[in-house]
Amino acid sequence: MIETDWIWGLIGGLMIGAAAAVYLLGNGRVMGASGIIGGLVDRSGLSTWAERVAFLAALVVVPALMLPLFSTEVSTNITPNLAVVVAAGLLVGVGTRLANGCTSGHGVCGISRFSLRGIVATVFYLLAGGIVMVLFRHLLGVI
Repeated sequence: MIETDWIWGLIGGLMIGAAAAVYLLGNGRVMGASGIIGGLVDRSGLSTWAERVAFLAALVVVPALMLPLFSTEVSTNITPNLAVVVAAGLLVGVGTRLANGCTSGHGVCGISRFSLRGIVATVFYLLAGGIVMVLFRHLLGVI
């Protein structure tokens, strides 16, 4: 039998790409989730707070609405160690602020616009992710 799990990744990638294109064409701004959240947290995006809140609400509500349609069992291989999950989330948050963007801003939108900054940021966060996995999973055995 042919392995077909990659299809779900392809569909998800197409949906993220389509959402980024609609956001860019509709607002004239890059869809960077960390920038949208950051603008609410540091209050620099209060002039567009309704748009930002609607975007964030859609990030939660749409997958919840789609769940009954696609309720297949998926193996995530996530660690049961809650401290590791929380630390990883905090490190991702700090990293996105340091890089002035996240995977949706730099990876999806930056690369598609041939942004040198987006391409360089994407290369570095992929390298950092690989190094962290080798270090914490294979050398330290934490994950």
